[in-house]
Amino acid sequence: MKLGIVRQRYTPYGGAERFVERALDALVARGVEVRVYTRKWPQAKTTDVRPVICNPFYVGSLWRDASFAAAVRGALARDRPDVVQSHERIAGCDVFRAGDGVHRAWLEERRRPGGRGERLRIAANPYHRYVLDAEARMFASPALKAVICISEMVRDDVRRHFALPDDRLHVVYNAVDRREFSPAVRVDRVATRAALGLADDQVAFLLVGSGYARKGVTTAIRALARLPQAARLVVVGKDKAPAHYRRLAQRAGVAARVVFAGPQTDVRRYLGAADAFVLPTLYDPLSNAVLEALACGLPVVTSRRCGAGELVVAHDAGWTCDAIDDAAFAERMRTLLDPDERAPRAERALAAVAALTPEAMTRRLLDLYGRLLSAAGGR
Repeated sequence: MKLGIVRQRYTPYGGAERFVERALDALVARGVEVRVYTRKWPQAKTTDVRPVICNPFYVGSLWRDASFAAAVRGALARDRPDVVQSHERIAGCDVFRAGDGVHRAWLEERRRPGGRGERLRIAANPYHRYVLDAEARMFASPALKAVICISEMVRDDVRRHFALPDDRLHVVYNAVDRREFSPAVRVDRVATRAALGLADDQVAFLLVGSGYARKGVTTAIRALARLPQAARLVVVGKDKAPAHYRRLAQRAGVAARVVFAGPQTDVRRYLGAADAFVLPTLYDPLSNAVLEALACGLPVVTSRRCGAGELVVAHDAGWTCDAIDDAAFAERMRTLLDPDERAPRAERALAAVAALTPEAMTRRLLDLYGRLLSAAGGR
């Protein structure tokens, strides 16, 4: 069996890449020949993967996506694998992994806090028009046999906007490597908390995410301002304008209670130092950061438009709130200041992701690919 995976920017730390990396070794071990269609292939752990470089010249994001899509279609026309799974919105593929969710749904959420000015900017942006058109063409393509939805929220968004039948929508959550993310991350807790300036009696809420506007850093800071002095917020991730959020913390009177740790290649020691996890994201199809926090035994407060929130709620490991309702976030975070409230939710957090193993994810993918091949007569 030959499997083609389309991913334009294959970087070692991306959520989609981690999804692929966790499955590639197991797929290759089962006799699957894997090709990755990408602009650039980094040094990878899996040596049996064949990269197919599709890297035409471009200027700007619209040209970037359109030229890559054209190059991929050309490569597939020359030598097409048995099953082609795309992580990009490219019509003509057999499987689409909706790792970025539904662009229409994301824009709906983005418009809410931005007001009329944001709505006008979105409407005038040709890139958004391109993505919306590409998304519509892809979901309407007769070649599309299956959509991998990384949460039930994404499945519902696809169903709502594009009316695809349920038998084409497959919910496959990302896997969590319990060897890397578990309560064992607390081994360096004391040293890390000291480095962050956290006292023993302070409760640290961790937020991990790059692109602070989308990840809800504003809501988290405003919620913190409603909480007692014992509450602290640690923000890990990068942003184009971090100074804006430092000023926001100053205006809210909590500058001394917020730690901006910047981007980190390894967040495990921060997870070990935290007491709870908060992510008021505007729109997040799943959020690996939430899954990893749960695997480390942290109760979670996230938004209703975070796909991982459905696991949090289903296992009573925390709560979901409206992404821009800082009062609601503050109320839930206040509850977690009590160690007697945190402890049982921490236990249930572990249960929330117990089934999300790399092996289980790979079995589901192989089953899906096998059914697609059978339906196509082995193509």
